[in-house]
Amino acid sequence: MDRAKKEQVVAQLHDKLKRASAAILTDFKGMTVAEMVDLRDALAAEKVEYQVVKNTLMRLAAKETSATVLEPLLRDTCAVAIGYDDPSIPAKVLKKFSKSNDKLKIKGGALGARLLDLNQVSALAELPSREELLAKLLGTLNAVPTGLVTVLSGLPRALVTALAAIQEKKEAA
Repeated sequence: MDRAKKEQVVAQLHDKLKRASAAILTDFKGMTVAEMVDLRDALAAEKVEYQVVKNTLMRLAAKETSATVLEPLLRDTCAVAIGYDDPSIPAKVLKKFSKSNDKLKIKGGALGARLLDLNQVSALAELPSREELLAKLLGTLNAVPTGLVTVLSGLPRALVTALAAIQEKKEAA
């Protein structure tokens, strides 16, 4: 690869890493081309980019981005999965794929300016999606006023029931 091509790759990767919500490094050693295509297709379906990178080019591209924390993990063969929206999506897809293909190894990731180890990436993969979390929050926020209305409507209902019982008692007497 000539110098101009390398500079172009670094510039493109730098732009992607600046826009990324999460970047996860993997080791793909031993995977066949068909397996890599399957992985790329699974990631692309979730709008996650997957790119094999040279470690030196990744170091240069990561400068002045939150992905600089990945530098200690840049050894051996590396590929990076870059997610732009929900940071848990790349982790979920990679974890699911690594269960069916033991050749794919997750090295770690970057969430914002924080370095994630393998266990933290797995924990990120277990999180519900952003939409699910927002739905749960909305349900919780909606439950408070609903409960208050139920409690407040119970007081007049109890009063009416008591008055009706008193009226029936007086009519019987």
